[in-house]
Amino acid sequence: MRIPFTQVDAFATRAFEGNPAAVMPLSAWLDDATLLRIAQENNLSETAFLVADASGAADYELRWFTPAAEIALCGHATLASGHVVLASDPDRDAVRFRTRQAGVLEVARDGAGYALALPALAPMPRDLPDVVAALRVSAVETLWHDGGYAVAVLADEGAVRGCQPDQAALAAQGRWLVIVTAPGERSDIVSRAFTPAFGIPEDPVTGSAHAVVTPYWAKRLGRDSFSAYQASARGGRFGCRLDGERVVLSGTCVTTIEGSFLLP
Repeated sequence: MRIPFTQVDAFATRAFEGNPAAVMPLSAWLDDATLLRIAQENNLSETAFLVADASGAADYELRWFTPAAEIALCGHATLASGHVVLASDPDRDAVRFRTRQAGVLEVARDGAGYALALPALAPMPRDLPDVVAALRVSAVETLWHDGGYAVAVLADEGAVRGCQPDQAALAAQGRWLVIVTAPGERSDIVSRAFTPAFGIPEDPVTGSAHAVVTPYWAKRLGRDSFSAYQASARGGRFGCRLDGERVVLSGTCVTTIEGSFLLP
């Protein structure tokens, strides 16, 4: 069985930046165990699977798998999926994806790149001493969202870049996405994201993390739009905008691999 395969660097201006995702359209859903094994074989932060949506609610159904598990929301692999669909149809301006836990998500053309609309996941203040200890940082503030997102706000960009967490201790907290963030030097904000419980010690560039931190920073900065940089080894840049109950992330994508996945 040949499955079309495209690898895309999302939130990247050139190859080897941003976060790589595999995008794999299917004619029908395979069983979950097979989808997970495919994601393990790809060995990327996420593999996105698409099936034409027969419900009429969207253009495609969309699911995301890490090498360890299916996840509820993934921004960069959604942007990559939109890039693949829109690049194949120059006359199309937008594409909508129906997801199992995050509702309907849209990727639209935005100049030379794309705009990705995600649910705004505003975090609330909460003491997270075990997370801070595992991060090995001094936090100015800690926040939490019930979707499984922990946020440590640090003093400055240097503290974010210098964070060296105890990955085993972070993983022991549960299947959380753990974010460190601070005011940026060359962008308005800077962040990093860690997901060891999902088999990804550090996620290179994370759209869902910015669905969480954008409401916080919009309030703190006193404006709805700002620039963001995720300071992983690969690095990735975002435009962030809070639009009511949606966070709109802007960015570009680069296709790096095209071919077929041969499923036995």
